[in-house]
Order: sequence, then structure tokens, then C-alpha cells
Amino acid sequence: MRMGPAELVQAAAMARRFYLEGKSKIQIAEEFGVSRFKVARVLETALERDLVRIEIRVPAELDAERSDALRARYGLRHAVVVESPADEQDDAADPENLGEVAADLLGELVTEGDVLGLAWGRSTIHMAAALDRLPPCTVVQLTGVYDAGTAERGSVEAVRRAAQVSGGEAHPIYAPMLLPDPATAAALRDQTGIARAFEYFDKVTVAAVSIGSWEPGISTVHDMLSDAERAHYASLGVAAEMSAHLFDADGRRVGRDLGERCITVEADRLRRIPEVVAIAGGQRKAAAIGAVLRSGLVTSLVTDTAAADYLLTESAAGVRPALERADPDGE
Repeated sequence: MRMGPAELVQAAAMARRFYLEGKSKIQIAEEFGVSRFKVARVLETALERDLVRIEIRVPAELDAERSDALRARYGLRHAVVVESPADEQDDAADPENLGEVAADLLGELVTEGDVLGLAWGRSTIHMAAALDRLPPCTVVQLTGVYDAGTAERGSVEAVRRAAQVSGGEAHPIYAPMLLPDPATAAALRDQTGIARAFEYFDKVTVAAVSIGSWEPGISTVHDMLSDAERAHYASLGVAAEMSAHLFDADGRRVGRDLGERCITVEADRLRRIPEVVAIAGGQRKAAAIGAVLRSGLVTSLVTDTAAADYLLTESAAGVRPALERADPDGE
């Protein structure tokens, strides 16, 4: 039925009160002398007749539909999907714009007095470089560095940068991530500066981590091992790496002996951190991201459309809500 001029004017007025002025349906009903059910019907009709148009707009680089679908599928607290660069190669990983978006997300998540943990990774380094706002917080390094010779340009600098932006304390770790044997790693953990950083691990409230797939150039740990060691861990079914922890395709931790040689936050400590944001993208990392999401160690994800499309189409078998924080060492 056509709406007469009086009905159109009334519907427009009610819609203005509700959508623009934020008044409740009860308040509108009292103003116009009708029931709140009548107000609800008028507002519904206004939408149906195109009298009111609701437009949801986000920045062009964000894909809201994929983000929401990914959050729901994996039971994440936050999922942010950005458009993959138009010139991105199929074998590329972690587009730099992920770091910029992750920096903005940390600006939302971190509150005054939090302890922010940063693990080594190209994506976390890009994120730290893009930070322009953080409330006062302590920043601690969660892993050793890929190469001690690049510490000043890597995770140590990322920790310093984040602390500078927030105005808080910085607790870097001046040590390699991987050591030749467990004894050397244990001795380093006991050194004063490193031990002080480790003391903060149980206080971390928000962490940012990277993810690697088990192949050259895409996993820090893979590139640090010998050919024989790579073959050994590959035989265990390793599909992903995060903060020197290895996972199979189902998100179970494998090769736990490697952790004894590493300077890194323990898996169980990671699982107890309230908010763990993984930053990873690209087709080559897509399967690895899925494995880590199943591990129960992360709560949120910043990724790109290339990885998101894979994650949204892979089999749902074995997918557990990330917020259940399942134990990756459980049977």
C-alpha cells in the first residue's frame, strides 16, 4: 500500500528521532501519542519502502564481511582482514599493511597499566614501526632474536619503539632465539637481563606474535636449523611455527624438545595471556595460520584476503573455538 503524505512525514520524523537522534521507541511513542509497537512497525516500513537507507562503511582496505565470517568460524575475539595488495605475488607472505592495521588494533586493545609482549617476527617489527599511539604500558620481549647481529633492527628495536610510544618501561632480550643445546639456553635464561624479562611473562596482558609455515623464508626457526634437524621435525608432521613452538596441521604441539634450546615464552604461559594477537597473511602461510588457530594459543588475528579465503573454505573438521584456549599439549 502507498503511504500518504501524512504517513510519510510521520515516518520520516520517527526515523530521524530513532536513527539520528538516538531516541528509544518508547520515547518516540510518547512524543507522537502512539504505542511503541506502532513505532516499530513504522520504522520497519520506512526501511522496506526505502525511506531510510542504512549504509555501513569501513575503510576500503578492510574487508568487514570476511573479518566477521573468520571471527565466527574460528571463535576469535577479534579478526581483521585487510585487502591483499593488488601486486602481491602468490608466494609473498605478510604484506606490510598488516603491520599498520595491527598497530591500530593494539591501540584499541592496550589499556593503561597493561604489559604488552612482543615476539620476534617480521610482521611484529612492521607493526611496531607503525605504532603512533599506545597508553602507558610496560613492553617486554617474548623471544630471543633471529640473529643477534640484527637485534638493533629487529625485535629489540620493536620493543624500544613500542615503549617509546607508550612512555612505559622496555624489557628487551639480547640473546639469540635458538641455541646449540639446552644447557647453553638454560645458562642464558639465568642471566640478569634475560631473567628480568622472563619475570614479566606471567604479567603480560596483551601479546603480538607472528606465524610461520614450515618452509624456507617463511619460518624463522626453519631457517635457523640444519638440514638434518629440518628433516627430523618435518617427519613429526610440523606444519606451522609460532614463537619457536611447532604445530602439526591439527594444532597439536610437536617437537617439544626444540623449546629446551630456545629463548622464548613457554606455550602454557602464552595460553594464559588474556589477549594474543597473531599477525600473518599470504597464501603461503594460510595453512599454517589455520594450524595455529586450532592450537588454542591465540585469541585474535590480523590477516589478509588471500589467507582468509583459504581459512574460510578449508574443512571445518577439527576447528575449535580459539577462545576456549585449549591446551595444545593435550591428547
